[in-house]
Amino acid sequence: MTPEEAVGTIAPGSRVAVAPYTCTPYTLCSALSDRPELLAVLRIDHPVSLFPWFERDDDIRPQITTFFATPADREPANSGYLGYLPVGKWQENEVPEGLGQEPDAYLVSVSPPDRHGYCSFGPGVWFSPSLCRRSRSVIAEVREGFIRTGGRNFVHVSQIDYFVEARRQAKRVQLPPRRDDEQQVTEVISALVASELVHDRDTLQIGVGTVSAALASYLDGKHDLGIQTEIITGGIADLVEKGVVTGRYKTLHPGKVVGSALIAMRREELALIDGNPTFELYEFGYVNDVRLTMREENLVAVNNALLVDLTGQVASETIGTRVWSGVGGQTAFAIASQYSHGGRSITVLPSSHTIDGELRSRIVPTLEEGTVVTVPRTFVDYVVTEYGVATLRGKTVRERIGELITVAHPDLRAELRQQATRLYAV
Repeated sequence: MTPEEAVGTIAPGSRVAVAPYTCTPYTLCSALSDRPELLAVLRIDHPVSLFPWFERDDDIRPQITTFFATPADREPANSGYLGYLPVGKWQENEVPEGLGQEPDAYLVSVSPPDRHGYCSFGPGVWFSPSLCRRSRSVIAEVREGFIRTGGRNFVHVSQIDYFVEARRQAKRVQLPPRRDDEQQVTEVISALVASELVHDRDTLQIGVGTVSAALASYLDGKHDLGIQTEIITGGIADLVEKGVVTGRYKTLHPGKVVGSALIAMRREELALIDGNPTFELYEFGYVNDVRLTMREENLVAVNNALLVDLTGQVASETIGTRVWSGVGGQTAFAIASQYSHGGRSITVLPSSHTIDGELRSRIVPTLEEGTVVTVPRTFVDYVVTEYGVATLRGKTVRERIGELITVAHPDLRAELRQQATRLYAV
């Protein structure tokens, strides 16, 4: 049927779940957005949204819920229009509580069915298998170019109630461009992590942020790395082609690159992944389930931070009370890496940023009031900036403070020492 007819099957007052990020069914979302009288009386669960739900000329403020803010909805999240749902617990075959576990309708993008009647969720599984089972109605937007992977990246046509053809192209997502100085900082941090903290036969979880996601480019020369992650970022497919990533020594899914979604991929990389049995995509709850991932030996979790305080607390979601992103799997993988035999947790961030022309440290004496701790200091082994590697594992608070000041921006270290003396008596 047409997209307009499909969204017309959704009753007022319904709870609607929408597939996230680059798997967003833009045609269906547009058709729904063009029905303001319906949009105003729906509850929409659309995590990691790139659709401009709030860019409207009328007074409609949709009831949207997400567990990860993006540039498309960051401002609404901080204006009270968007419901931000903190999620840290992930379980196989489970949709997080509060995120439409049994919605009235699920809007999802899929590939055309194969000769056996199976459609692919393309570059991202997210929660789609569970939501296709649990939703009262499944409305699928067919995308001709969606790739196919291994894992549980499929749904049979018998689970789909309505099909529409895609009219709008899916939005291609690339990490934001960096200034030359930012690029240099990212390169130095990635080189430090790759040379000092990543070893042959390690299995990596790499976060999606601009600093951590650059790590893949610096792993040439390593041997038999594995990937067990939530988001597979750009560069991983090339490492598989080069024989750097083999997964030969993985505990879970040996020989496979495992994640839930592909993000910031070049078309050439997607072509390498399409139909390649090395790549397996599963539900978010599966890949982030600590009970599973902690069994992976030598699990190395590499994630970004907005701020780190002098005792090692990591803030990646908010600055003060202002929502910036979300938890994702960062906390889960930091914990899993602690229980993994040979595992370790690495936090990466530039040492400083500039606000209104003033240089400010991202390693701070204390976190600003209201700032959320995403990873407790007890699950942080290393903090890496462009000035070096701070080793926190097995260190006292006094020793941690010394390590972190050493990797802070040189122009800001004296102030940090003064604050450390005042606050921590060191």
